[in-house]
Amino acid sequence: MSSAQPQPEANPITACTISRDVQEFDLLIEDMESALGESWGDLGFSEALAFFNQPEAQNLEFVALAIDESDEDEIALLGEIITLAKARGIGVILIAEDVSPAALHQLLRQGADEFVPYPLPENELQSAIDRLSRQAEILPQASPQAVMPAKTGADGVVLAVQGIAGGTGATTLAVNLGWELATVDKKDAPSVCIIDLGLQTGSVATYLDLPRRDVVYEMWADTESMDEEVFAQALVSFEDKMWVLTAPADILPLDMITPEDVQRVLALARSRFDYVIVDMPGTLVLWTETVLTAAQIYFCSLELDMRSAQNALRLKRALKSEELPVEKLRFCLNRAPKFTDLNGKSRVKRMAESLEIGIEVQLPDGGKPVMQTGDHGQPLAMTAAKNPLRKEIAKLANSLHQLGTSDAEQAA
Repeated sequence: MSSAQPQPEANPITACTISRDVQEFDLLIEDMESALGESWGDLGFSEALAFFNQPEAQNLEFVALAIDESDEDEIALLGEIITLAKARGIGVILIAEDVSPAALHQLLRQGADEFVPYPLPENELQSAIDRLSRQAEILPQASPQAVMPAKTGADGVVLAVQGIAGGTGATTLAVNLGWELATVDKKDAPSVCIIDLGLQTGSVATYLDLPRRDVVYEMWADTESMDEEVFAQALVSFEDKMWVLTAPADILPLDMITPEDVQRVLALARSRFDYVIVDMPGTLVLWTETVLTAAQIYFCSLELDMRSAQNALRLKRALKSEELPVEKLRFCLNRAPKFTDLNGKSRVKRMAESLEIGIEVQLPDGGKPVMQTGDHGQPLAMTAAKNPLRKEIAKLANSLHQLGTSDAEQAA
């Protein structure tokens, strides 16, 4: 077995095992030596992330990620390893012993190409390597881009969602509203695209368990050259019913993109989708005005507390000072009081009156299932269809779609 250090030209490293301790997987060592001789190395979890960025990693054809039940606490790190490997064009074979089905599912969704149980069945590692080689030969001929739906008629509706304060459920609303709109009509389902403009902490990809593609950054870096093909390559499809432009893989400054960049992306998205939902960052930036101007409705999520009240007042004051369309704001109260909570209802009324706003959407507290569905990477409708929050968002989606349909019929 060789180390993952630069080797003589006669023996370049073409594969690596990645594990907490490779000596715990002695059968894997034997199979790697049988398949590759001395042309492989071994890395720890933290070492792998650094090694992938070194020039020597360009020769890697695949990595064998070996884990057991004690590694499940490192699931986030393991996901990062798989994501970075895939971004570098390196195949990933997952070797697992006594790992829970939930952890396996998450890692496979993250992008692992092959799964082999440990102890390794005879010749199974070699078979997995052969399958990876065949995929590598076919892959260049395949198109990685999402197939955007064909659309005719008027431009789509832009619905923006912004949290007035942290933790007010803005992304939860954006993701679930998008899915409810995408499934609102089984016979003639509208096309929906979610655009995550949280360039630093955007989590739409996490909420839907989607990969973050490097091409997203490349698209934002040069929107002047962007066309439908480039835009489609940046999109990721969720269940073939909803398309998502995720936040970039790396944290980027919010001023990296300009109002013109955002305007170009919104215009292209509106030309191809019936509904474009924009998940905004919590911070006001130069292009907030661009989205506000383009949006038909600008949802602002808040809670029944002092921080939300103060921030709502400051937001109104800021928009009015710039003569921006404050009338597009629609305030959504997250964790709204129950119907029988008369004291809570009274507090909501006083808050609206003191701020001189209308709280038109009241979203009930969905409880633990909301967090759990986000962790599982699925909308509420797929895992907790009877959840009160899901029901309220479904009502909102229905009313929006009926309004949009009636407006389109009148225009026709």
